[in-house]
Amino acid sequence: MARLLLVEDNEMNRDMLSRRLTKRGYEVATAADGFECLRMAGACCPDVILMDLSLPRMDGWEATRRLKADPATRAIPVLALTAHALPVFLERATEAGCDDVDTKPVEFQRLVSKIEELLSKGVTAGPGTA
Repeated sequence: MARLLLVEDNEMNRDMLSRRLTKRGYEVATAADGFECLRMAGACCPDVILMDLSLPRMDGWEATRRLKADPATRAIPVLALTAHALPVFLERATEAGCDDVDTKPVEFQRLVSKIEELLSKGVTAGPGTA
């Protein structure tokens, strides 16, 4: 079972998406901001991180930069979730280290397809895989 870390500050969005992903067969851990994401990424060793970019305290761009700079978490694929669909925001997500980007509102089947694509690339998360 693939492990996902869903980083989303909106409680309703986090709950709804977490429940739908769990029903789809994923093991889902959640974080509400960038700091919690960094702590959780090391603790739960997710296979993919779903990263909202507009987060309180530490945004998703900075959290992704820190994840990708850390040898313990740099191999974990990060799929950015953003309502900012302008090319400049998408480019900024890629520059921060996001492996893919999906726009909000989330179209669930498209999101699952992107998750599966990242999982199929054979990147496994966890200690010592960087």
